[in-house]
Amino acid sequence: MGDPHALISTDELAAILDDKFLRVFDCSTTTVPPPPGSDVPYVAVPGRPAFEHAHIPGADFLDIQGEFSDQTTKLLFMMAALPQMEAAFGRHGVGPGTRVVLYSSGSMMMATRFWWMLRALGFDAAVLDGGFDKWRTEGRPVESGEARGYPATTFRAVPRPGMFVDRTVVLSELHRPGTVIVNALNDDLHRGVGPSRYGRPGRIPGSVQVSAATLVDPLTKGFTSLTDAQDKFAAKGVSKDKRVICYCGGGISATIDLFLLHQLGYDDITLYDASMGEWARDDSLPIETG
Repeated sequence: MGDPHALISTDELAAILDDKFLRVFDCSTTTVPPPPGSDVPYVAVPGRPAFEHAHIPGADFLDIQGEFSDQTTKLLFMMAALPQMEAAFGRHGVGPGTRVVLYSSGSMMMATRFWWMLRALGFDAAVLDGGFDKWRTEGRPVESGEARGYPATTFRAVPRPGMFVDRTVVLSELHRPGTVIVNALNDDLHRGVGPSRYGRPGRIPGSVQVSAATLVDPLTKGFTSLTDAQDKFAAKGVSKDKRVICYCGGGISATIDLFLLHQLGYDDITLYDASMGEWARDDSLPIETG
């Protein structure tokens, strides 16, 4: 079980930092409340200042909303069109023969989001287990200042089909015996307790909850064990004979679930990219609470 190429430890990364084909990227972005009267759930704030204060030696910085997301929609973090993605990754030196390691601070979910996007484009990257938090806790070397960057190259996508679905597909799969829809958000948001920044409180009808936060060790900041992850998914009826659609608020934290499902050997897994940022604001779509 597990894809050895998808996960890299701090020890393994430290041992290859001098590899000329290595591309290390800090993917950190946080969200903050929107200004009063705004109709968006949050505002994306790139982690570039923190990156310039300290980052893994040689790393470059990736701005997910600024460079790698669809700019034609109010929904944040939506997967951009192929030409935009190819141009952006090429600018940052991702191409044939390169080995990509992704990390983020505070949570690994921005790194797993980039991992999922690259998988969708046919490129297999690795996520740093524990992210920058674990790297720093272990006293490993860091550097400061602007990114030196990697030589630009040509990135040619070989898209893998079915990695993303839209609301039409989700609607068609509701309550279908062969499909399980997994919500990666927390308990209150799943049950619809209190107001939701996404719009109407609640969840996609029939969906089960495997919160992304429960799939990470709070002490090490790394992923939980595959045995623990398997137990959590199995307890909610997630099995390899079913299609699994994951969602969250904006298609980010659900990639933690997807990463571990991939590591567990699940093949028929996909992401509802717009997630509750779209679903909760569309009154024509059913919603469930309790």
